[in-house]
Amino acid sequence: MTATEARSAKRKPEQIVDMSWDPITRIVGNLGIYTKIDFANREVVECHSTSSLFRGYSVFMRGKDPRDAGFITSRICGICGDNHTTCSNYAQQMAYGVKPPMLAETIVNLGEAAEYIFDHTIFQDNLVFVDFCEAMVKATNPGVLAKAERTEARNGHIHGYRTIADVMRAFNPFEGEVYKEALKVSRITREMFCLMEGRHVHPSTLYPGGVGTMPEPTTFTDYLSRLVRVLDFVKKAVVMNDDVFDFFYEALPGYEEVGRRRILLGCWGSWQNPDVCDYRYETMNEWGKAMYVTPGIIVDGKLVTNDLVDINLGIRVLLGSSYYEDWTNEQPFVTHDPLGNPVDMRHPWNQTTVPLPQKRDFDGNYSWVMSPRWYDKNTTEHLALDTGGGPLARLWSTALNGLVDTPYVKATGHSVRISLPKSEKLPEMTLEWKIPQWSNTLERDRARPYFVAYAAAMAFYFLERAMGFVRAGETKVFENYEVPEEGIGCGFHEAVRGVLSHHLVIKDSKIANYHPYPPTPWNGSPRDMYGTPGPYEDAVQGQPIFEENGPDDFKGVDIMRTVRSFDPCLPCGVHMYLGQGNTLSKLHSPTYGAAHA
Repeated sequence: MTATEARSAKRKPEQIVDMSWDPITRIVGNLGIYTKIDFANREVVECHSTSSLFRGYSVFMRGKDPRDAGFITSRICGICGDNHTTCSNYAQQMAYGVKPPMLAETIVNLGEAAEYIFDHTIFQDNLVFVDFCEAMVKATNPGVLAKAERTEARNGHIHGYRTIADVMRAFNPFEGEVYKEALKVSRITREMFCLMEGRHVHPSTLYPGGVGTMPEPTTFTDYLSRLVRVLDFVKKAVVMNDDVFDFFYEALPGYEEVGRRRILLGCWGSWQNPDVCDYRYETMNEWGKAMYVTPGIIVDGKLVTNDLVDINLGIRVLLGSSYYEDWTNEQPFVTHDPLGNPVDMRHPWNQTTVPLPQKRDFDGNYSWVMSPRWYDKNTTEHLALDTGGGPLARLWSTALNGLVDTPYVKATGHSVRISLPKSEKLPEMTLEWKIPQWSNTLERDRARPYFVAYAAAMAFYFLERAMGFVRAGETKVFENYEVPEEGIGCGFHEAVRGVLSHHLVIKDSKIANYHPYPPTPWNGSPRDMYGTPGPYEDAVQGQPIFEENGPDDFKGVDIMRTVRSFDPCLPCGVHMYLGQGNTLSKLHSPTYGAAHA
């Protein structure tokens, strides 16, 4: 009998309370979570996820010079702008038929590795782990904190903290040792990033066709010196998180049900292999499989496909409960892909964004986020894939595929082994992320420090390759190209928090259609046209409540842990909608004069 079935057998008369958190804090952007909670049975019985931000980059990209797409789309987000630039350049390179030099591709990989380390560290240690720190656990589960004080930390000989409570104290905001050290690490890793991509978070040296980074030997040694400085922290972070999350399973039987949903994971792959990747659509299956994070769609724990052509053709954008008009009666931009496969009208190449502002109605439309789904032609299901916050899907797909095999990272078919060299205080270590039983809150969070270690390990590999190119005199970093009169392209990448695709249509050498799809529309989507809830909604709805507080002082920590485990980032694709020409004005200031928008 599962924990859910056991709860059902012991149900009490319901005590339903409407509770909402809008906006959710410690995430990026404006996200509202609206729930109905049955306090008698300690369960969330209903959940709706809503965003009040209009996603409109696809509207004003039309008519632009396609070469500007990377610079414009990097402004989609103030967190992962470089991921958008990289993905946009991938799409453009396909449309232009250009392959960057191998050193340029390696420089991009180094920049993206630094971004993963930076972003995951600051989110996990300064935002997510606040929900697991001593101060929060004391306020929501004092009984659990008492157990933590008595529980030895299994990996204390590595990270230096004797008990689980000591680890929790180290993450207390503004005061805890790890909390403060994570902020220092974020500065160092951002410096690593800037050495490769020029500026954080909107890169100044990434272009279709290559990079503007000067490939001097000191560029790479400066990066290496910083990578070595954070290596002790990376190693400790993995085992500290393991200790805390293992403790929660032990201290709260049934906690595996918190944030648990059907295993429906999507990964689009990351870090191109310049030996294989030529950006041609016709060879996308081959170079997709050669990525250093392997793409894949996992359904109920099984790998459905790792073919980027299949992944691309299966994407559907459903309106469902979102504030838009349908576009399926319009003429398609793309009827067939370069291999002759038909392209669906709800595919991003054919999407037209037509905003339809209206009052929020949870029985109708209630969010500006659309509902991207993946159509499984074998089952005819429109799958509400999630990214597991990014790392869970990346590790799971890479592990199952068993294709990545470098001196630093090896996929085994059931795990990912990550080898890190000796650092200042800790010896050489091999960490192993194993495919878990569940796709739930704790496993999404556990995967994050493991992927930081993965990114650090791959950074060593990319450094070796980059310095090898320089020593061999292969220092070319840019390849010329021509913008075609007509063309299409698609870029597939992993933003920090998961799947990222850019779809581009060129006509008359201008952008005719452009659609970026970051991870948060997948994770934060509302109910679709078939009534299927989005992953946030699905993960929260039906989960048990373990917080010891009652309705009057309820903080919703279990709900917040679940939502934050996906690493929400709502600003992606946002601009202001003003209707029919309304004007925003800023009144006269005696100091600064008048300004008008």
